[in-house]
Amino acid sequence: LIQRTRCCLFVCVVLFTVAMTDEVVQRIRERVVLHQDRVVNAHSSDFPGNYPNYDDAFMFDKFCENFKFDIVNIDGDDMEFDLKGVDAAIANAIRRILIAEVPTMAIENAFISNNTTVLADEILCHRLGLVPLNADPRLFRNVQDEDNLVDLDTIVFDLKLKCTKKKGVAKDETDPNKKYNNWKILSKDLEWVPQGNQEALFASKPIASVHSDILLCKMRPGQAVDIRLNCHKGIGKVHAKWSPVATASYRLMPSITFTEPIIGERAHQMANCFSPGVVLVDKNADGEDEAVVVNPRADTVSREVLRHSDLSRSVRLERERNHFIFQVESTGALPPDVLVVEALGILKEKCIRLMQNIESVEEDM
Repeated sequence: LIQRTRCCLFVCVVLFTVAMTDEVVQRIRERVVLHQDRVVNAHSSDFPGNYPNYDDAFMFDKFCENFKFDIVNIDGDDMEFDLKGVDAAIANAIRRILIAEVPTMAIENAFISNNTTVLADEILCHRLGLVPLNADPRLFRNVQDEDNLVDLDTIVFDLKLKCTKKKGVAKDETDPNKKYNNWKILSKDLEWVPQGNQEALFASKPIASVHSDILLCKMRPGQAVDIRLNCHKGIGKVHAKWSPVATASYRLMPSITFTEPIIGERAHQMANCFSPGVVLVDKNADGEDEAVVVNPRADTVSREVLRHSDLSRSVRLERERNHFIFQVESTGALPPDVLVVEALGILKEKCIRLMQNIESVEEDM
């Protein structure tokens, strides 16, 4: 009886799939549909054998034809690019590698000779470790021997500062900038101590903190710090201080489709339901105001339009399943485009290792 029931269910599913039009099947395969209270087709379903008359077997030539990588904007440490024709697993792998596996240089060891500030040693050291450095990690190697550090794996900084009173300041003065010397410890106070050949190697761009105005601690007269800092190469998987990005995220490209012309007052109501610039009101051929989708990329997918019963029936909100909009913000050690290339290189190495492991298993069988 159970076997018969399963067979019947299978036949029903097959008949239902065959009965669906090509347009409906394509929407299921390529679109994530947004309703007021739920999201439909959120999971990938275009795998071999899932749909009749569709050959979803992976073919490299077909992948190359559909794959696109478009850089939309690079502005300083910020980058936006589009990744098309890949599964969410690939996009998420790139995101995770950017966050956790692209190496950078960061302060690892602090040798404290003196710290009379209000911050405990471990708190001050933690703040120092999070200061981003402008050292190119590709020019360094991982530490080989903790007892024998060399210029190829270690960057050294000194932090020596003492707060004193300024002379000739009025007794009723309250501005610490006028009353004290060195009352703020900033990232610019980290003094690079070149090791080995580092001075010649980084002559054009001395190693320092990426931002000079990061506040580390405040002091008052009589307080001082004297710390030697060693920086090593590492990855964000070990500690967040080695993560090369402030943010690395992606979202699916929004798709907004009007199922009927939206004219008159409804056109203005429709435009107000979306983020600015997504839907505009323009004159149609008959001289009437009509809503037109001009920039779906800028939509935040608030689904505000679905709260209005008179408008929700006239619009279809979707997201393109294989079109990812990436936002990458570098901490400053490397430009964002370089970080993306490094992440892709690491992903490539992972794929090569996986293929080698599979081949070795097949040989042993």
